[in-house]
Amino acid sequence: MPILYAYYGDDFTGSTDVLEQLASNGVSSVLFLGAPTVEHLAEFASVQGIGIAGESRSRTPQWMTENLPAIFSTLQRLGAPVTHYKVCSTFDSSPSCGSIGRAMEIGREIFSPAFIPIVVGAPHLRRYVAFGNLFAAAPDGSVQRIDRHPMSRHPVTPMLEADLRIHLAAQTEIKIGLVDTAMIQSGIAAEAVASLVGGGDEAILFDTIDAQTQSEVGELIWREARRRPIFSASSSGLTAALLSAWKTLGLLPDAPEPRAVAIAKPLLVVSGSCSVATERQLRCALACGYHGIAIDPVDLLEGGHGRILEATVYALTRGSNTILYTALGTPTEAVHGDQLGTALGILLREILARTSVRRVLLCGGDTASHAVQQLGLYALTWAANLQPGAPLCRAHADSDLHGLELVLKGGQVGTEDFFDVVRGT
Repeated sequence: MPILYAYYGDDFTGSTDVLEQLASNGVSSVLFLGAPTVEHLAEFASVQGIGIAGESRSRTPQWMTENLPAIFSTLQRLGAPVTHYKVCSTFDSSPSCGSIGRAMEIGREIFSPAFIPIVVGAPHLRRYVAFGNLFAAAPDGSVQRIDRHPMSRHPVTPMLEADLRIHLAAQTEIKIGLVDTAMIQSGIAAEAVASLVGGGDEAILFDTIDAQTQSEVGELIWREARRRPIFSASSSGLTAALLSAWKTLGLLPDAPEPRAVAIAKPLLVVSGSCSVATERQLRCALACGYHGIAIDPVDLLEGGHGRILEATVYALTRGSNTILYTALGTPTEAVHGDQLGTALGILLREILARTSVRRVLLCGGDTASHAVQQLGLYALTWAANLQPGAPLCRAHADSDLHGLELVLKGGQVGTEDFFDVVRGT
């Protein structure tokens, strides 16, 4: 069965978002947690979707220059018609951290595409792009322009510009055109693409405001991919758009039946997120009886590891659903970045070795990306849908952690009661 889709996720939570969409729609898929070995590829030889979870969202352009060419070359050798550099649907990035522009430049060098499609709007996640400007649902349910959204106050990569072409212009000199809503609704999107590429545009941003515009964009991009393999820098909106096109063209098998989620006894939550949405979820869970252990990041990094470990093991062995959290809301300044995620991952590995926990929820894109890498897993596969963007995944490992259930939640994802959804109530 030919491979349809290959992707690199710029963080682990976003990577599982794509895994969820593909697998739950009948596209057999695997997400590797690093460049796959020949043996691991052979284990999943029949899948149609292959992803590699990464961490470039929290890395510098220099890191990208040193690491992404090899990763992109690995993906290119898979021969998929679509290769996707997956970014968050809030598009948070900057010239110095998580530069989407630099990733596009590297992708252009490796893949030599006719143009780079950029699809950011993801209506299924309540993210919309209209006339090149990004809008997103806020925790209170309202839809706000991204420069007025809580993401405008992100401690590392605040989104201060809603026009995505202007936002990207600070990160790359790649010329970016726009196929807007009016062009799509008028049926001239394909002609617009040809005109823009003929005029020298090397990347094209597509508006997506609803299921219809998303579907039409997906069909256009799939036609391009069948003529010449594409490289795209996009959110999971691209995945949704292509799935719609594949469904229309009869390329999708029947989707698997929804899977019931057994109750976790107990659930462990590890949160390094500082988003408003995660804050609400934390407060809701704590008010409902979850045992909370607040972690001072400086304390964890400078000697508090053993004390936190013992307190957590004690709570879990008593059967308490337990939350480790480093923030309740947005801190006044960014704290320790990848060091904190790595430290939380090491702590998690030791907790799992000493308890019977078999389901873990990790909150925060950077936290999940760096923490999961400490567990010695080599792949994740989809186990069940929970809420859009944060599926239940099954871990694959050459250790006792094989079969561990993981949920990787981005900061903005999930309803207020999401922890209970993960627990299986």
